[in-house]
Amino acid sequence: MSDHDETGRRRPTLDRGDLPGAVVAVVLVNVVGALPAVLGGPNTAWFQSLAKPAIYPPPWVFGVVWPLLFTLMGVALYVVWRDARTTTRGVVALRLFVAQMAVNVAWTPTFFSAQDLTVALAVVAGLWLVLVPTLWTFWRIDRRAGGLLVPYFLWVSFAVLLNYRFVVLN
Repeated sequence: MSDHDETGRRRPTLDRGDLPGAVVAVVLVNVVGALPAVLGGPNTAWFQSLAKPAIYPPPWVFGVVWPLLFTLMGVALYVVWRDARTTTRGVVALRLFVAQMAVNVAWTPTFFSAQDLTVALAVVAGLWLVLVPTLWTFWRIDRRAGGLLVPYFLWVSFAVLLNYRFVVLN
């Protein structure tokens, strides 16, 4: 990966002065992302009664994976906000990030509170569809920021399949 952007300018590096902003972004994304699960997650009799797909990971995995993904997303968000918030591409990237985050947050209440597996599948598929241009736009601004979203993209891809398997089995 080059230390220069697509225009040939030297890409800014993250340093200690960036730590407060990066921490704020990480905490913000983690709080927003975790709030729906805290308000109504998988600890319900309804969810426990569902047939679980063979690919369903042990429940503790979700408690490890999501905070890690939200942390990576927060750092990516900070990099884009810091480097491109005043550019057209940066504004588009930030709006896409907010849109995908809103769809992400909508999945948990749709699945667990509304108990609608089919609509939840539509929501997570919609998340995947919004995440693709988000990742691409972040990548075009800063490959590091785009790269930080790749694990999230892979997990959401898995989540689409997992939600589909829940629909099929239940």
